[in-house]
Amino acid sequence: MSNPFDFLEPLVKLEEKITELETLASSTGVDTTREVGSLRETWAGESRRLFAGLTPWQRVMLARHPLRPQSSDYVDHMLDDFVPLAGDRRFGDDEAIITGMGRLGGIPVMLVGQQKGKDVHERKRCNFGMPHPEGYRKAMAKMRVAEKFNLPVIALVNTPGAFPGVEAEERGQSIAIAENIRDMSNLRTPIIVVVIGEGGSGGALGIGVGDRILMLQNSYFSVISPEGCAAILWKDGSKRDLAAERLKLTAGELARFGIVDEAVEEPAGGAHRQPAVMAGLLKDALLKHLRELQALTMDELLERRYRKYRAIGQFIESAGAATAAR
Repeated sequence: MSNPFDFLEPLVKLEEKITELETLASSTGVDTTREVGSLRETWAGESRRLFAGLTPWQRVMLARHPLRPQSSDYVDHMLDDFVPLAGDRRFGDDEAIITGMGRLGGIPVMLVGQQKGKDVHERKRCNFGMPHPEGYRKAMAKMRVAEKFNLPVIALVNTPGAFPGVEAEERGQSIAIAENIRDMSNLRTPIIVVVIGEGGSGGALGIGVGDRILMLQNSYFSVISPEGCAAILWKDGSKRDLAAERLKLTAGELARFGIVDEAVEEPAGGAHRQPAVMAGLLKDALLKHLRELQALTMDELLERRYRKYRAIGQFIESAGAATAAR
């Protein structure tokens, strides 16, 4: 079976050499400082070169990396005095969405985040990051609490999509997502959405409406997965790399279209290599946007949110282009 992360192999080999030299120095006392320093410089240069040239499909793979930081990691590294909240008061508690209150740089906030799980047991409890209707209802209930107490909402998106099973449909999956989109559009408190990994279709939109949308450099946000798109358009799932390119699902492309407000740069080697550093970078970005949003009146905030989403998908066709097309 091929390694889906084989494009990272040059960095892995350099890291192995660095570890080998450091082990040698530790066990024998031989000074390898110069060699290790030289290899680290080579690694940094190779990392910059490699990540600058990643294809959209490779970024999708990084968004799915098993060691990529999840919502719980950002809670641990970014928030102080975090108090988890559970349940939708109707059916149960969906662990695919975590919610709770904490302090971000001293500012009280409500966090809503999708969670995939880190080991096989947690992944099963979290349904591999695919929320049920009760997860979306739990998220909305906590956001209404945030509105009541004037707490900004931080929503961390990381899902391949909402769970499509029969039991989810029986409990109103599409209705729960649609109601969240409607209610988040009118929520009278600042909302910042961050795509930290996968942003899959309606599953992402269920907590993905906000005043500002941020994406990590190696995340993706799309109406469908590249594999699903390839299967539908070309009847061939192996064309997923072509589909990823055509979907324009990366942070850079979506920022260019005006859908995303900021593409947050990841540390060297990707977020999965330095979770604490990534959390620090994201915290700085969140505080910057949060301070800007808190300077607005509530009416200004809602009007700008409305205009933001009304503008998505608009385009202008020049008269010359229209004539040439005819």
